[in-house]
Amino acid sequence: MTLLALVLLAGAGFAAYLLYDANKALGQISSGAPAVPSAGSVRTQPTAMLLMGLDTRGENGLLNTDVLMAAAFNPRTKSAVVVSIPRDARVPVQGYKQRKVNSYYAAFIANARSKNKDLSREEAERQGKLGMKDAIGSYLDIPIDYAATINFQGFADVVDALGGVEVDVDMDMDYDDHAGQPGGTSIHLKKGAQKLYGEDALGFVRYRKSNDGTNMSSDFERNQRQEQVIGAMTSRLKSVPGILRLGKVFGAVGDNMRTDMPESEIRAMLMAYFGIGGGDIEFIALTGDWRSPYVYVDDASLAKAKKALQAKLGE
Repeated sequence: MTLLALVLLAGAGFAAYLLYDANKALGQISSGAPAVPSAGSVRTQPTAMLLMGLDTRGENGLLNTDVLMAAAFNPRTKSAVVVSIPRDARVPVQGYKQRKVNSYYAAFIANARSKNKDLSREEAERQGKLGMKDAIGSYLDIPIDYAATINFQGFADVVDALGGVEVDVDMDMDYDDHAGQPGGTSIHLKKGAQKLYGEDALGFVRYRKSNDGTNMSSDFERNQRQEQVIGAMTSRLKSVPGILRLGKVFGAVGDNMRTDMPESEIRAMLMAYFGIGGGDIEFIALTGDWRSPYVYVDDASLAKAKKALQAKLGE
C-alpha cells in the first residue's frame, strides 16, 4: 500500500523533491536487482506489481500476507488498476496442498530453504516473491513484473510519520489477542470519522471481530478499509504537513519495505506517474462466498478483475 501511495504522491507535483529525499532509502528498499534496459522500463512500458502486507514485526514473526493487492500501471494513460485479493481466498497452486492465499509466501520461502539450508534470508525472500508473482499472475492471467513487501511495523511507522490519517471507522471494534507476537494485537476503536495513528490504523485494516464474537468483519470489508486508508495516506502525503514529513516517511519505508524492483526503476516509476491522481486509479475488490475456512471468489468478480488488469496492461 505504501509504494502505491508514494507513486500517487508524484502526481501531486513533488516528484523532484520526492526523488531527492528517496535516495536515502532506495538502497534499503530495493534488493539490488540489475537495471532494466530503457526499452523495457516502467517509464515507457505498462507494469504489473504485487503488493504484500506481511503479518510480522521486524525480523521475527509469521510471513502471512494479510494484505494482498495486484496493481497494473500504464505510463501512457497515467492510470492504474488495483485488485484486492481476500486473504482467505482459495487459490490453487500446482505442487502445493490446498491453502489460503495468504499462506503461500511463507510456503514458498520454506520450500526454498528446504532445498538449501544455507540459503540467505535475502535469497529466500527473493524466491518467495518469485513464487508469489507466478502464482498470482497465473490466477489473474497476467504477467507480474515486480513484488513488494511491507511488514506491519512499517505500515504503522509510515502512518505515524505522516502524522496520522483521517478515516471513517465503519463499526465499533474491540479486540485483544496477545498470543504469538510481543505485545500482541490490541484494537479498540469507536465507529465514526476520526484521525488514526500507526497502531490504530493498523488495527483498523486488520480487524476481524470483537472478543465477544460480535461485530464480525469479512475479508471484503477489510479490503474496503485498505482502499480507504490508501486514499487517506495519499491525501495526507499531498498536504503541506505531509510534504514536510517526507523525510520521516522514507525513513519508515526504508526500514520496513523490500522490493525486487531495481533502484533505477523505482525512480523511473515515480517520474513516469507524475500527474496521476486518485481519480486515475480504479480499485476492484474480489468478492465471493465464505465457506470455512476459505473465501471462494465468484467467477464474475474474478473475470472482471482479469479483464481490467489485462486492459490496463494493453492500453
